[in-house]
Amino acid sequence: MREVEVIVVGAGLAGLRALYGFREAGFETLVLEASDEIGGVWNHNRYPGARCDVESYDYSYSFSPELEQEWRWSERYPTQPEILRYIHHVADRFSLRSRVELGARVESAVYDEAAIAWTVRVQDGRAFLCRHLVLCLGQLSAPKLPSYPGQENFAGETIVSASWPRDRRHHFSGQRVGILGTGSSGMQMTPVVARTAAHVTVFQRTANYSVPAANAPLTDEEDRQVKANYAERRQLMRNSPTGLGFLPGKTKTLEAPAEEREAVFEAAYHRLGFGFALTYPDILLDEKANDVATDFLKRKIAERVAEPALRDKLVPSTHRFATRRPSVDSGYFEAFSRPNVELADIKTEPITGITADGISTTAKHHRLDVLIYATGFDALTGSILKPDIRGRNGQSLRDKWREGPLTHLGVGTAGFPNMFIVAGPGSPSVLSNVMVSIEEQVDWFVQLLENLRDEGVDEIEVTEDAERDWTAHVQERARETLYMTADSFYNGGEIAGKPRVFMPYSGGVRHYRRLLQGSANDGYPGFALRKLGLAMKARAHG
Repeated sequence: MREVEVIVVGAGLAGLRALYGFREAGFETLVLEASDEIGGVWNHNRYPGARCDVESYDYSYSFSPELEQEWRWSERYPTQPEILRYIHHVADRFSLRSRVELGARVESAVYDEAAIAWTVRVQDGRAFLCRHLVLCLGQLSAPKLPSYPGQENFAGETIVSASWPRDRRHHFSGQRVGILGTGSSGMQMTPVVARTAAHVTVFQRTANYSVPAANAPLTDEEDRQVKANYAERRQLMRNSPTGLGFLPGKTKTLEAPAEEREAVFEAAYHRLGFGFALTYPDILLDEKANDVATDFLKRKIAERVAEPALRDKLVPSTHRFATRRPSVDSGYFEAFSRPNVELADIKTEPITGITADGISTTAKHHRLDVLIYATGFDALTGSILKPDIRGRNGQSLRDKWREGPLTHLGVGTAGFPNMFIVAGPGSPSVLSNVMVSIEEQVDWFVQLLENLRDEGVDEIEVTEDAERDWTAHVQERARETLYMTADSFYNGGEIAGKPRVFMPYSGGVRHYRRLLQGSANDGYPGFALRKLGLAMKARAHG
């Protein structure tokens, strides 16, 4: 039984940032990572065209000015290989690898009230004892797969985009490829796969909005300008609603003259990516304002699709813009003008089954050599609930969150002392530039543990009253928006049987940071702090 003060679960961007922060504060910290390589989602999501939808300079750590100046991004929107290289560079630059246990998939974590400690067990039988447990398991890291009759009978190659095989090249010469799913992964990979495949069939359940990435190589002059003003850029990000570094104007959508509004939309469409949703402050708050933005985007998508019948299927009709996470693409709609790309609309012509050589719908049978599942994730809670986590009195986190996640400030949950969650439900997470949210929370956790150490506090636990009030506040803020008008992974609507509650915090990065700071300044209201006078025992009981 190996003892450490802090165990971090997950060696992605959040886990490595937590390791750095706790280590610098003098806490003995160990990271447990299921994979044989660091990187989190950027280790697993190696599919063709995988790319971040936040600008590279902003999708990076801010804790080291030296790192900011040393690293040279090559493109406006970084690709998966470049992000993974960056993660490895950070791990080497700050000597983090020695505190990461690879191949350590956490199966269970049990809190021992007498020992004031968590016993963490991994798949290979090893066990660890820690005072504090920090979950850095990611928001979009638990892939979900559909279930169709005959799925197991497919004799061709099956690939899940979220766990793309490392040795699988991105060439599909002579092969007929089926892509199931039209979220960000499906939209990013379609034009890339189509370049080499003999034929590509995209199976679309829900037409999705997407804004051009406007990606381009970064020039030396652009690099110099950003690095000369990085501090100001970071400050803008922290004080924006989404962490993207810009604020919507004060003029509301319908207050702007139509001609001016069209010009503003046009400029945003060709530059802001999914930040298009912030063109005006009320796009996600007011139905009429959103209708104007939605109509603009429908027109822009229609302009990118030449064939009328195909255009009708690709232009979204079931939800408003940004009520589901919008995508940022590089040639997705244009790919359907290629003679080797076909759309199968499985909402109007559902899949009836999967056979040894392809997928059958009510309209036809699609012969396939390769089937790619780009079907998304069990978002926000899926990865957290995979391990068997048990808190006070043996309570299971799965049971506690059966009706939806319950947290205070998105950082902890009642009945699970000394356990913290980074960028999970109840925090801005997927509604923000997650790098900003990760760093804000990690720095807050580091300060918290330093304060507990200085005050001799052994145990900290969210109170039930605080948890109830915060969870209600998260739902209240969501009801101020249009998010609940669509089924999405924001609210559990993408998985049958998942609780239909809004999970991320929609109050904005800036406001959330102020809430965290206020909590620290006021002595952490909503948390029970206990000085039990007990040293952590060498082994867990039971």
